[in-house]
Amino acid sequence: MDIYQVGIRPLLFNLVKADPEWLHQQTIRSFNWLLETGTYPPASWVNHRLQKSLCLYDSRLEQNLFGLKFPNPVGLAAGFDKDGVAASIWSSLGFGFAELGTVTFHPQPGNPRPRLFRLPLDKAALNRMGFNNNGAAAMAARLAGEKQELTRLIPIGINLGKSKITPLEAAAQDYLDSFRLLKNLGDYFVVNVSSPNTPGLRSLQDATMLSAILELLQTENTSQKPIFVKIAPDLEWQAIADIITLAKTYQLAGIIATNTTIRRDGLKTQVIEQTGKSPQSEAGGISGEPLRDRSTEVIRFIWQQTQGKIPIIGVGGIFSAEDAWEKIIAGASLIQVYTGWIYEGPLMVRRILTGLLSHLEQSGLNSISEAVGLEVKSKK
Repeated sequence: MDIYQVGIRPLLFNLVKADPEWLHQQTIRSFNWLLETGTYPPASWVNHRLQKSLCLYDSRLEQNLFGLKFPNPVGLAAGFDKDGVAASIWSSLGFGFAELGTVTFHPQPGNPRPRLFRLPLDKAALNRMGFNNNGAAAMAARLAGEKQELTRLIPIGINLGKSKITPLEAAAQDYLDSFRLLKNLGDYFVVNVSSPNTPGLRSLQDATMLSAILELLQTENTSQKPIFVKIAPDLEWQAIADIITLAKTYQLAGIIATNTTIRRDGLKTQVIEQTGKSPQSEAGGISGEPLRDRSTEVIRFIWQQTQGKIPIIGVGGIFSAEDAWEKIIAGASLIQVYTGWIYEGPLMVRRILTGLLSHLEQSGLNSISEAVGLEVKSKK
């Protein structure tokens, strides 16, 4: 029996109706407490129980990609651990990698509250957080003080965004300033130009604007850290093709597909309880199940256009092993979860990994890497 799904989630979501952002902050604080007191009981006992209950190790799930070893393909998406407060805990929760941020060079409070809403009828969330974070310098100080043997049990990525106060024409320098502070502390980096919650940010997906950012970062990237670009699901195919060209030109490690969507079609939710307004009249990006099919379409398009030569991290609407498998056979080497994890609970990662092993056995495959792009390959 999944205690989270039958007891904790109904209590928090339906009875107490806990504010999503408050609940998120309490979760991060709890994880931070576990890390700070991890060598003493009861935290050490809790940590041990988490690992025993939530982790699944199997060599068939391992991959070596862009110079990094991933114990399994399921990662935590950016947005949950914005400041790297719990960087060392994610391996104990079963994740094969975790992405911190989004972090900006200048600390910023983000958009006015309320700014995070659950849409249970749609198994979705609407957020307009606005890159609230303590800044790149604070994250650098925190990660530098972490015990590296804990932090590096799994690859840790850092998602970089543009500071709201920085003009668009100075965006490249802003990303570079953050990268300089953090480049020795992350295992891979992500250029986030696709959040809908920073004014004008998505315009940086334009080939000219994006190339300026990538040029500066790769010039600075003397240690050749893997760099990804995270794209929006709402881009036209030609715009995605342009980004693929840039990824090749600047030798990016890959593409993350996709961020949240600004589309509202097909939603069952008519009114958001906290505001009394419809999702159509509220600003922000939608994540979760409504994003699933579109993100998979984008993954499939990138795989086909690149013939599988550019690694893809797939994110958007993953709740089950079937959702994860669909993205992997469409072309994703790795996947990330966030909204699905909130709805399904901490046992979700292990359930997905167990399901992926079953899919491998049913398909007669020996490793998860053999499944990447399988759907596209089989149609040739």
